[in-house]
Amino acid sequence: MTKRVKIVVVSLSSVLLGILLLGAVLGKSSAADGDAYRHFAVFTDVVSRIKSDYVEEPDMKNVTLGALNGMLESVDPYASYLSADQYKQYVKTKESKKGSVGLVLSRRFGYVSIVDAIPGSPADKQGLATGDVLETINGVSTRDMPLAFAEMLLHGDPGSTIDVAVLRVRRGTDAQKMTLTRAVVAAPAVMTKIGADGVGVIQVKSMEAGKARDVAAKVAELQKQGAKKLVLDLRDNASGDAAEGIALANLFQDKGQMGYLMGQKMPRKDFEADPSKVVWKQPLVVITNRGTASGAEIAAAALLDSKRAEAVVGERTYGDAAERKALTLDDGSAVILSVAKYYSPSGKAIQDNAVTPTLAVADGAPETEGDDDNAAAPQQPEVRKPTEDQPLKKAIEVLSVGLAAAKQNTGAAPAGTPGGGPALGPLNVPRAVEPK
Repeated sequence: MTKRVKIVVVSLSSVLLGILLLGAVLGKSSAADGDAYRHFAVFTDVVSRIKSDYVEEPDMKNVTLGALNGMLESVDPYASYLSADQYKQYVKTKESKKGSVGLVLSRRFGYVSIVDAIPGSPADKQGLATGDVLETINGVSTRDMPLAFAEMLLHGDPGSTIDVAVLRVRRGTDAQKMTLTRAVVAAPAVMTKIGADGVGVIQVKSMEAGKARDVAAKVAELQKQGAKKLVLDLRDNASGDAAEGIALANLFQDKGQMGYLMGQKMPRKDFEADPSKVVWKQPLVVITNRGTASGAEIAAAALLDSKRAEAVVGERTYGDAAERKALTLDDGSAVILSVAKYYSPSGKAIQDNAVTPTLAVADGAPETEGDDDNAAAPQQPEVRKPTEDQPLKKAIEVLSVGLAAAKQNTGAAPAGTPGGGPALGPLNVPRAVEPK
């Protein structure tokens, strides 16, 4: 079969299997169950016609595997189907301590897509960014490649290398080939800075277990330095523990609900703020971008919906906050699937809706016409020139003059100029630094 024929067959199978799955999931009555079986009968009939009447004999194994992964992607972009051998290899890789290239992945358009590159990781140093697509890994196309299998391929012994071809969707360029060297990727440290006007900035780039405790310690340092207002920068924060986002939100929220976790077979679990854990009660603004996901999204959603934050400034987040589980099948294969989703206090599933900022400010280069919120970021050169940090500038403006005034000033003259926002002084720097 030609490549185009394969894509057509797999796409058709994926659509039909997606209909089947949705019918089964929604089928909570005997009538609905019967409807699901009718969809299955249609799928079986179409596959039979493809096999018997198509212009050439298709590879039914590839069609089936492609349909399975397409079906999973249609309901959960983070789901994977692994064969018995793949699942054994996956478990072995998870249990061993190996190096990685530092990528957080999802699926888009049938391919493996980048949610975020962990700051300081080999992938980050090569300029990989949110929305870039891994077209191939070691020469193998990622189309219909199980997401968990792709993650496994990117792990290995520190110092070993792996070849990838990266497609920068928003640039419209051909795939760029590069070699990544695996390393032991350390969790980025919490960074802080304070300006002369008493506005502290705390930058959190990951949500590993214990990160909220680190943030609490840094907040205490900022308070000793005279901070009166705070910017919580959660941009490019997609790795770590989703539940750690609840602990982070609780550092700033002393009452009310911070969200809840619920699944089809998992009873609802509510997360209520504990006032004894709060370390900051003064004005707060949160910054997000399309690389904000998982625990960082949960924290942003909680602080936004509870109105604890004056505003969320920046870009819409990625949309990835769920509890996942490997469900083994009789033949030893497994489906890795979201079994419960985190919801914002207002009842929105974060994985489905993401977090929309109250004040939208583009992070980095302007988007081209037709881009969506989760499209690939523009190609970044290996050496990045310092630029003014517009989201940080606008967040500080919100703390200085209020959200309404900051919205009116959007598009006005630069800060510190006649008619513009307030001068930022020492904080007009894109990179935060660790205090001595």
